[in-house]
Amino acid sequence: MSVLRKFAGQTAIYGLSTIVARLINFVLTPLYVSKFAPSIYGIFTNMYSWAAMLNAVLAFGMETTYFRYLQKHEENKAQVYNNSFIITLFTSLVFIVMAHFFSESIATWLNNGRYDANYNRYVRYFAWILVADALAVIPFARLRAEGRAIRFALLKLINILTFVGLNLLFIVVIPWFLALDTAYTAYVAEWYQEGWVGYVFLSNLVASGLTLLLLLPEVVKMKLRLERKLAMDMVVYSFPVLIANISFIINEHIDKILIPKLLPSEAGDRDLGIYGAVSKIAVFLSIGVQAFRLGAEPFFFSYAKNENARKIYALIMDYFIIAMVLVMVGITVNMEWLKYFIKSDSPMARDEYWSGLRIVPVLLLNYVLLGIYMNLSIWYKLSDQTRFALYISGIGALITLAFNFIFIPQYSYVASAWVTLLAYGSMVLISYLWGQHHYPIPYHVGKNITYILIGVVICWLGFDVFDRHLIIGNLLFIVFAVVTLLIERKQLLALMRR
Repeated sequence: MSVLRKFAGQTAIYGLSTIVARLINFVLTPLYVSKFAPSIYGIFTNMYSWAAMLNAVLAFGMETTYFRYLQKHEENKAQVYNNSFIITLFTSLVFIVMAHFFSESIATWLNNGRYDANYNRYVRYFAWILVADALAVIPFARLRAEGRAIRFALLKLINILTFVGLNLLFIVVIPWFLALDTAYTAYVAEWYQEGWVGYVFLSNLVASGLTLLLLLPEVVKMKLRLERKLAMDMVVYSFPVLIANISFIINEHIDKILIPKLLPSEAGDRDLGIYGAVSKIAVFLSIGVQAFRLGAEPFFFSYAKNENARKIYALIMDYFIIAMVLVMVGITVNMEWLKYFIKSDSPMARDEYWSGLRIVPVLLLNYVLLGIYMNLSIWYKLSDQTRFALYISGIGALITLAFNFIFIPQYSYVASAWVTLLAYGSMVLISYLWGQHHYPIPYHVGKNITYILIGVVICWLGFDVFDRHLIIGNLLFIVFAVVTLLIERKQLLALMRR
């Protein structure tokens, strides 16, 4: 069980770095919504949704493939690293050439058929952001595989501090300096554009470039030597993972891409801005899911040969669900003060943003289901049946696309939140059923479902029945947490003694 404690410790480091990074980034949300109208914030949300989609393509599923082939080829780890990085490098080079060649056409399409020089600049910024992030994937994966969680966390923290610092410089400091109207402000005023969302993207580009530069000690360990047979095996393994990742990103982000396309121009940008802003309140739960993935994937692969591995996987699922449900309830019952993170200087814009709060509990439950699916997905990765990832996420993507096309024109982002719930729920059910057939893991299904249902009921009571009353909602949360601790105390004590 010391291995389990090691997993928990590394996940805690990943979690802490992710929490700090996301919290610092979360602080920017009030700044964005105060400086940008919902329609402008909609551009921000749309561009990052496309970036998430393309990130999956450029990474080519190599992160998961890298961990799997480290386990399969322990005697040839250096070549596994070389192949993984070279494949990612190739996709990145092809992408950057194509992005620059077609940037004007892409920008025109993104802006609903209207060419805008700003959109062209956004496209070029994001092309380089995506390449820098893609080239960092395998070096970061190497740090995780080697258990160097502190270096991983430090680099992630530098990235977000750079991003936030530059945002504050462009959005707060420079306008303050210009307001002083000194002899030097004329030089800045010549190039500075008040209210230009491109400064956010420029800040991201600098942060991503700096991170890749700091990863050079890992990059220089790579040799530009491709072992063709191993590379082909890795591509065959990773291709279904790539398609699955694209389908997965469709489930998570296609609604943000479709909203401005399926609604009238002004209404689409406004609703997308509202949707993007209120989604930030669910960031705390997404942090947990991301931290779990960072710690779990290398652990699951490295621990797979142990005879009690499947029992450990089931135990991890138990406490993952308990932790995520507690966070879900805690956020929901505290919505009345968390909403002030997305207030605006304009009362009208503030009310527009707050009108979207009703979907936050649904978004939180979506993240719980997403985390469960990530946990379940270990069965097809360990059994080398990654084609099932394609099937499962493909079904989810079809549900997402079909129902969003049907319901967005009438219900806007509210439909998107519920459609994502349906898609993730379907993926969890299908993955569990197929997984138990091909790679059985003794999950405690009844117990896990009970915790989720109790959490959902408490969220409903606190949000709808008691109208987001802070005291009543937090009393319900405390009772739930205490009862959970009492129920789980024997198991937790046993784990702590080992």
